[in-house]
Amino acid sequence: MDLFPLFLTIKVSFFATVLTIAIGLTLAWVMAKRDFWGKGLLDVIIMQPLVIPPTVLGYYLLALFGRSGWLGGVLDSLGIEIVFTWKGAVVAAFISSLPLFVKPARAALEGVGADLENAARLLGKTEWQVIRTITLPLAWRGILAGAVMAFARATGEFGATLMVAGNIPGVTQTLPIAIYDAVQSGDSGAANLLVLIITLFSFSVLFAAGKIGRGRL
Repeated sequence: MDLFPLFLTIKVSFFATVLTIAIGLTLAWVMAKRDFWGKGLLDVIIMQPLVIPPTVLGYYLLALFGRSGWLGGVLDSLGIEIVFTWKGAVVAAFISSLPLFVKPARAALEGVGADLENAARLLGKTEWQVIRTITLPLAWRGILAGAVMAFARATGEFGATLMVAGNIPGVTQTLPIAIYDAVQSGDSGAANLLVLIITLFSFSVLFAAGKIGRGRL
């Protein structure tokens, strides 16, 4: 059996999760600790990937990162290709998994008492020192649980990935797309094996996330 889809899925999920943590943690902190005009609208935008069809999300990403898109045109002039590359799969997985990270991370950050943070500020700590020494250490379980959920979601991303990265064997074919291919070609043996792999992985990830959330890991 060709293991490329498995290795590519791990690679894509890793980079997507790194992006999710880097950008999602900032968004979660802003949503948890700041009040501003348009906060509700931003929350709706962040959560959109959970409710809109994956094909619609893929269409938006194509419109944005395609060569005729405003961001895709800029990247193309710099020699950076997103559409129909593994990078496109990373973008699709990142956008799809972002809300699953932001939601628990925001809840964890909101659970950190403002009195502790204010006490640290009164003692002369800078905002970054407060975040690094007070906020993040107290909220790490929720953040880690969100990261695990985001990684799991990235491994299972299909619709948006298919539209943005395509189904190119040996180039952009991730595990979910390989399962689709195996079913379409009537290769039930390969399909069953791939489904078993991703099911066991997803079960393990969800089990671990639940343990983390309950403070048992």
